[in-house]
Amino acid sequence: MFQWLVEKSLASRLFVLVAAVVLMVWGGLQATRLPVDVFPDLNKPTVTIMTEAGGMAPEEVEQLISFPLETAMSGQPGIATVRSISSAGLSFVYLTFDWQVDVYRARQMVSERLTAMESALPPGAVPRMGPVSSIMGEIMLVAIPIYGEGADPRAAREYADWVLRPRLMAIAGVSQVIPIGGEVRQFQVQPDTRRMMELGIGLDQIEAAVRGFAANTSGGFLELNGREYLIRHLGRSARLDDLKNLAITARNGQAILLRQVADVGFAAAIKRGDGGFDNGREGGPAVILSIQKQPTADTVDLTKRIESALADLKGTVPQGMSAPQVIFRQADFIEASLGNLQVKLLMAACFVAGVLFFFLGNLRTMLISLTAIPLSILTAILVFKWLGLSINTMTLGGLAIAIGELVDDAVVDIENILRRLREKAASGQPYSVRQTVIAASLEVRTAIVYATLIIALVFVPLFALPGIEGRLFVPLGIAYIVSILASLAVSVLVTPVLASYLLPALVRHDHGETRLVGWLKAHYRQALARVLAAPRLPVALAGVAVVLATLAVPFFPTTFLPPFNEGSITLGLRLNPGATLSESIRIAQAAEHALRGLPELEHMGRRTGRAELDEHAEGVHVTEFEIKLKPGGRPKEAVYADIRQRLKDLPASLSLGQPIAHRIDHMLSGVRAQIAIRIVGEDLDTLRAQAGLLRERLAKIPGLADLEIEKQVLAPQIKVRVDFDAAARYGISTAQLTRTLQTLVDGEKVTQIVEGNRRFDLVVRLPETARSLEGLAGLLIETPGGRIPLSRLASIEDADGPNQITRDEGRRRIVISANVQDRALSEVVADLRAAVADFRLPEGYFITLGGQFQAQEEAARLIALLAIGSAVLIFMVLYSRYRSAVLAAMIMANVPLALVGSVIGLWLSGQPLSVAALIGFITLAGIATRNGILKISHYLNLMRFEGEVFGVAMIIRGSLERLTPVLMTALVAAFALAPLLFEAEQPGTEILHPVAVVIFSGLVSSTLLDTFVTPALFWLFGRKPAERLLAEGGDDNF
Repeated sequence: MFQWLVEKSLASRLFVLVAAVVLMVWGGLQATRLPVDVFPDLNKPTVTIMTEAGGMAPEEVEQLISFPLETAMSGQPGIATVRSISSAGLSFVYLTFDWQVDVYRARQMVSERLTAMESALPPGAVPRMGPVSSIMGEIMLVAIPIYGEGADPRAAREYADWVLRPRLMAIAGVSQVIPIGGEVRQFQVQPDTRRMMELGIGLDQIEAAVRGFAANTSGGFLELNGREYLIRHLGRSARLDDLKNLAITARNGQAILLRQVADVGFAAAIKRGDGGFDNGREGGPAVILSIQKQPTADTVDLTKRIESALADLKGTVPQGMSAPQVIFRQADFIEASLGNLQVKLLMAACFVAGVLFFFLGNLRTMLISLTAIPLSILTAILVFKWLGLSINTMTLGGLAIAIGELVDDAVVDIENILRRLREKAASGQPYSVRQTVIAASLEVRTAIVYATLIIALVFVPLFALPGIEGRLFVPLGIAYIVSILASLAVSVLVTPVLASYLLPALVRHDHGETRLVGWLKAHYRQALARVLAAPRLPVALAGVAVVLATLAVPFFPTTFLPPFNEGSITLGLRLNPGATLSESIRIAQAAEHALRGLPELEHMGRRTGRAELDEHAEGVHVTEFEIKLKPGGRPKEAVYADIRQRLKDLPASLSLGQPIAHRIDHMLSGVRAQIAIRIVGEDLDTLRAQAGLLRERLAKIPGLADLEIEKQVLAPQIKVRVDFDAAARYGISTAQLTRTLQTLVDGEKVTQIVEGNRRFDLVVRLPETARSLEGLAGLLIETPGGRIPLSRLASIEDADGPNQITRDEGRRRIVISANVQDRALSEVVADLRAAVADFRLPEGYFITLGGQFQAQEEAARLIALLAIGSAVLIFMVLYSRYRSAVLAAMIMANVPLALVGSVIGLWLSGQPLSVAALIGFITLAGIATRNGILKISHYLNLMRFEGEVFGVAMIIRGSLERLTPVLMTALVAAFALAPLLFEAEQPGTEILHPVAVVIFSGLVSSTLLDTFVTPALFWLFGRKPAERLLAEGGDDNF
């Protein structure tokens, strides 16, 4: 088949070159149209069910809403985990499905179950699903500062709600825009129960009058004089005076107006969250908009469209209001990452060109070899388009790792063609360039094909990786395999064509070997002769090195993924539950002031509490800062330590991380930290007590930072306990009493007032003074026997209760979260497990550990199994070709030789053993076998076709003739990775750096050892299999 392909391509040389140019142009066009993102799609199908439940306590929310929802959803096909959080008036149920489940099908199944459950939930509690969003969904944070002259928090929030949000929601790809901060304007009616008693007005009368306010009604159609008229009854008004003068009823011909029995006015809605912005010099309150994207949206393109919309809206900003400012932009990290990788790709191409020029000594052979790079990369781009992949750090990383190997097939091909053309020219006999090119290309074709197939085969088991590591590394594998196979196609179709055009003239000018190659061969001949004179010693030394390297591997610290460098910090501050929003804001502003002197600070945004549309059940005691750092500056760990030092005196627990890394942690363990220790049981008091004891023990473990117990504590409550006997005496049912109290104390949204395109709630609610212990005691309740104080119908007491209840897989739990600092994750986890194993729990309670380390351990176990599978695959392929287990094992000896360098490389660079490093080992196994294949195949070809006999002379000749291609392919592959070895903390390089360290150092050791060990092994063990193969006969090249 390959002979036919080479012959046909040489017969249609012009067509092949034009097709190659067209392919490059088409691939270049598609590259500009592919979506761009930071990582491949990491979205595990997740459905969030949010239910608002008035003023229910967390225990009631859990019993009446969260538990029934959990029970109903647990049996769904494909469901992986069910997690719920029940807090005051809010229930969140998080349903996570298996990776292969389609999220829209999952939502359909959930929707059907919710419909069937409506009757089982309390009246007024309507569960709804959150929008489909992405784990990397929060692509921008935009602040509208509310400080300076003329700043109005109410106007800023209205601008955010009714101008900015609708405009941004209209952009394709935006999933949700969540505003927090400012003041939401409400029309509030605050009944005065004493004045109501004096005028004989009931609460139901006020509600009935207000409910019909500001509504238009229809009068149908009227036909008159041949024309049809629409009759409209216009009662809508947004004027406050009209609401104040609303008539409730009339007594003795005198109207009783709403303002006579209630205070009516504009007021801010009850705030459960607030925002702030600090530009590094001054700070103050702000409205923060969190913009989230849909899973498939192109982050960079969507960001540009959002910024264009914000620029268009700048002219519409009301007088005295600050223009919106971007405080977090995920596209910055993406652009920095991809920009870095593109620069490193170009640098790698330059390194490759340099190595080729040094070995080949002329520009023509170098250019022929280099054509494989753009052709292979742009072919891979076309496959990305076909498979629906984006351009991200992993797909570009696959290309960056492969770039050195893309020229290998072409290099081996071109070197052999050039050598054969030189031999023909030196003989002085007339020869056919075309036939010489075909013969020389086919001579090495089998070795090239098998080496390339093995490199591709090694990556196939990667596709079996599950979970987040599979999602991360499978696109890298696709990019790598496709580009390598494309380079094979280039070496078969394009390289011979270019060689036939450019090399004959080169041969006529008699360009011999370069000085470098001549010097290397002269010294290699002497060294190899000495090795073959006593072959067992170098083989034994290599064996000892392999054993030592293998024994060192278990002692390496391990981690899941190398830390990212996003250029932003996410800082969490948690006060004790029960702290008011104003107290949280005060502490947060103190933190802002303390951080203002941070040298790396560019600006920061603050979100305290929970926004109205948010899918996270955070209380008002929680504050989150997004801190944008200036480029350069100190290392990340030094900045973290500085922040911890500055905030150590605040009465709050701290957690430090980065936006994207935080979200990955949250997906792995449900906690925004590297380690999550769950204590599972039923009694909340016992859970809290055991968590406190365990935390004291864990605090002694060195390297644990941000150790924090989930804030499930007793928060203060005012309990109004109905006296059933008293209620019966006064003739009022408990249901009527509790409903009246809910309306008055919690407030009831009676209707909406429309003002243009804006809508404002009209709420009936007691004033703040009447909602205290004393105010509630004196609250007058309407009964059949007259109005009486609430204190006669119920006891009012100051008590406490849980602030929230979290459940995993149907059981209550409390979490201790922690990060790791200045120590390897695996070492900290080992100490952690020892501490947990010695910790005694009451009967029925148990502890589970989760987080990054768990994902790393599972991935490492699976990769170890897959590596064994890869080794078996490589062996089977080699055995099928050479029909000798000895020869196959000889070639595979390069893999352990590569391990020696990889272990030394990881040790010198201080890298832990991460999933990325393990991927590097797998890649290296495929590349390292290429050297052995090229050498062994050439030995066999010399014996079959050129009359050589098995012996030292043949091995030296074969090794010398293969020295140039072996060194070139290995050095090109290694030096192409050199740009990834430096600037390890640059965005985009973090994950690929360990891969590059492993492959680079492994290739160096493998190539150096292979140049002597493989000939020595062949001399020791190769005679019998080689002679048997020759005895079998045949005309095929090996």
